[in-house]
Amino acid sequence: MSQAGPVNILNGIELVIRQGEAVGLVGPSGSGKSTMLMVMSGLERPTSGKVTVKSKVLSGLSEDEAARFRRGNVGIVFQSFHLIPTMTALENVAVPLELALVPNAFDKAKEELVAVGLGHRLDHYPSQLSGGEQQRVALARAMAPRPSLIFADEPTGNLDGRTGAEIMEMMFKLQHERGSTLILVTHDETLARRCDRIVRLRDGYIESIEDGDHASAAADVAVAAVAE
Repeated sequence: MSQAGPVNILNGIELVIRQGEAVGLVGPSGSGKSTMLMVMSGLERPTSGKVTVKSKVLSGLSEDEAARFRRGNVGIVFQSFHLIPTMTALENVAVPLELALVPNAFDKAKEELVAVGLGHRLDHYPSQLSGGEQQRVALARAMAPRPSLIFADEPTGNLDGRTGAEIMEMMFKLQHERGSTLILVTHDETLARRCDRIVRLRDGYIESIEDGDHASAAADVAVAAVAE
């Protein structure tokens, strides 16, 4: 709802995403890509319809219940990094691990930073890091709890072409190695084609679904989203 009345962002969406699959969500600005990602991750609640993640009806959970579910199952990488400025890179990555009561959180956080090539930047604050380095920290933070689902919203949007390509290389590598499901919002057609499937949105509707250049035989439902 808005002061001007109801605004329908997603309309008649029906989509099933399989475990271990990489799916690219593409479409023009305003087509509903980011909203769809927010609804699938439980950050936004649909006004109607149902979102099921790992057999749990996410759209039926309270805000606190949805947050607890994300804590152990979902990693999110945003375009704007969203690092905590008063914490070092190591502390930023350790935060979700500590919240999940993971033993040796700082040792595991260090492992993740080493995995994204930042073993030499552990004690640096976000303001002391380049944009690419900040996004590596954000990626390490998202991957540290070993989530089964990774959501990425224009993760290279604030980066130059070369740095963005390096970030995506790491993201696809970690997703493949760990068998995670990746839902990627992007305007980059080349990037989308690296996914198993490409879902094209327009005006809140799914315009088409097609195979990417790396289509896989991933099975088992990871996410089923239906918004009416």
